[in-house]
Amino acid sequence: MENMPKQDDTPASTTISFLNCIDLSTPDVQQSVSLLKQACLDCGFFYVTNHGISQEFMEEVFSQSKKFFELPLSEKMKVLRNEKHRGYTPVLDELLDPDNQIHGDYKEGYYIGVEVPEDDPEADKPFYGPNVWPADGILPGWRQTMEKFHQQALGVARAVARIIALALDLEADFFDKPEMLGHPIAVMRLLHYAGQISDPSKGLYGAGAHSDYGLITLLATDDVYGLQICKDKDAQPQVWEFVAPLKGAFVVNLGDMLERWSNCIFK
Repeated sequence: MENMPKQDDTPASTTISFLNCIDLSTPDVQQSVSLLKQACLDCGFFYVTNHGISQEFMEEVFSQSKKFFELPLSEKMKVLRNEKHRGYTPVLDELLDPDNQIHGDYKEGYYIGVEVPEDDPEADKPFYGPNVWPADGILPGWRQTMEKFHQQALGVARAVARIIALALDLEADFFDKPEMLGHPIAVMRLLHYAGQISDPSKGLYGAGAHSDYGLITLLATDDVYGLQICKDKDAQPQVWEFVAPLKGAFVVNLGDMLERWSNCIFK
């Protein structure tokens, strides 16, 4: 989930990318498969709408996210990201494109994963274990909101994965297996971008150029333009296009793992 500082207009002199829109409520599964497959062959980005998470709850999650990032830095540092990759990441902590960035990303974030008790044998695995939470006295109800959203978003991911399976000519429940999305490493990240404007000529970026490493990413944004995609990473020069915010939708992008699993048919 991404929060950015407010602005009134679409960025000047930009190219807007038009993405396919997958309606998860439609009974026409074949149309969804066709639209998704076209998007995955073209660029690996598409919208998902009518996914079952209410707009009211989405807005509540954004509101709670904003409350955390508005806390004093001293409070946020109490829940600093640990060795299990859970908790707070400060501004400049992450560097996504070291070849082109002179500083880290001008964003701060918060990692939340699948909750596994510390005494559970599964907790010894990488990326498994208990989450790190702000004190309830500081942010009452914050943990409950985020846990609920994590579970609902995982449900959306599973629904999208079923359409992806059909687009790959697999059984619809292929990704529901325990070794796939039955027991996934599902990470939720809250992101906050401050007022620093990206300036590629100076190596300054809100988030450097990158591809995600997993199966898929669901991105919920506010109404501020910020996300850019490059449909052909091998083109010279690369062409970057803005993705328009779509109220209530997730922007979905494929990760490196799915590209590899599909023998690079899907991007």
